[in-house]
Amino acid sequence: MIERFNDGRDWFFERRFGLFVHWGLYALPGWHEQTQWRQNVARSDYVKLAERFNPVNYDPDAWLDLVESAGMEYLCLTTKHHDGFCLWDTKCTDFNVMRSPYGKDLVGMLAAACHRRGVKLCLYYSVADWHHPNYPNEGRHHELPGPEPGDEPNWPKYIEFLKAQIRELCTNYGELGGIWWDMNVPGQVDPSISAMIRELQPNAIVNDRGFDQGDYGTPERHIPEGRAFEKRTEACQSLGVHSWGYKHDEDYFSDKFMMQSLDRILAMGGNYLLNVGPKADGTIGEQETRALRRLGEWYGKVKESFAASPAPGLTSSADVLLTQLGRNVYVHLFRDPEATGVVLTNFGALPKKAMLLNTGQELEVRLDRGARMWHQPEYLRIRGLPVNELLDEVMVVKLEFEGGPV
Repeated sequence: MIERFNDGRDWFFERRFGLFVHWGLYALPGWHEQTQWRQNVARSDYVKLAERFNPVNYDPDAWLDLVESAGMEYLCLTTKHHDGFCLWDTKCTDFNVMRSPYGKDLVGMLAAACHRRGVKLCLYYSVADWHHPNYPNEGRHHELPGPEPGDEPNWPKYIEFLKAQIRELCTNYGELGGIWWDMNVPGQVDPSISAMIRELQPNAIVNDRGFDQGDYGTPERHIPEGRAFEKRTEACQSLGVHSWGYKHDEDYFSDKFMMQSLDRILAMGGNYLLNVGPKADGTIGEQETRALRRLGEWYGKVKESFAASPAPGLTSSADVLLTQLGRNVYVHLFRDPEATGVVLTNFGALPKKAMLLNTGQELEVRLDRGARMWHQPEYLRIRGLPVNELLDEVMVVKLEFEGGPV
């Protein structure tokens, strides 16, 4: 059983599916959120993008409409990525949205909409900074090759800048759901920073990429092996294959792949943060919009199975994951079933009813010791799966018992 916080941070266990948003100056070239570093763009050229950043079609409510249609319940925005450009009205640096042609506080607008609509807001902040003169760029991963002309590398001074910015974010935008750190490249440990966040935002969760172990782990892109998480986990993935920020020629994961990924993480007891990269004008692209809506259609039909807890001990079958809530057990077919029937080995209880959540269709179930698996102990056999009709969805079967599965 994963340990709860037993305080206001327990929202994390109730709101399991969220939207990650990578947005900033890098949306203008539309190649990758790390354009400056990966394409070796001189800082003097990169900062000129701020002169053209004018997201006139930015509408936080349109973003939240998409959040709701996908079945998501929280949102995490990149307030400052590695390039150092800030999307809020910060008093700590001029390299921010207020000095752009747009001239409005993007974080403030989103925060107001989230509070109004009951969506938890988490704020991403990159420790690595390719713009600030005091950040010690030394050519490590996700750093510039070295100091730029005029830089004065000084870690203590940079940390004072970082603390001042985090204080702004934790003070000016109402209650936050969390602070999402990224790229503490030097690996510095400083518990005082989390302590400040706790003081200002007691209900905010803090991830494990900052200055201490944080509240939860953050596996990225890949799906961890296993059948149930042993600690608090929020996996993050992007709809786009190549970039987290807007990419004009992006390739996108299939709807089925995203359902399989989401189903597995949630059935293992984790949270899922799924990313989009808005365009420079502030809109989310058509392919991402369509994919999130399609994902939401499926998620809405099977969502009750994710309110259940992982039950890895109920079967030894490797191609399914089980969750349990009270007397009900949910069978997650996160891998495509090869046939119209599946078996749960070492599962000796017969349910009173089996229903496919995707369609509401009742399925046949029986305890069997069949011809193919005659040497196995008695197992549960589920029959009648519409494998040819539901090629584009992950199927979840609900097993209802009189007195529980064991």
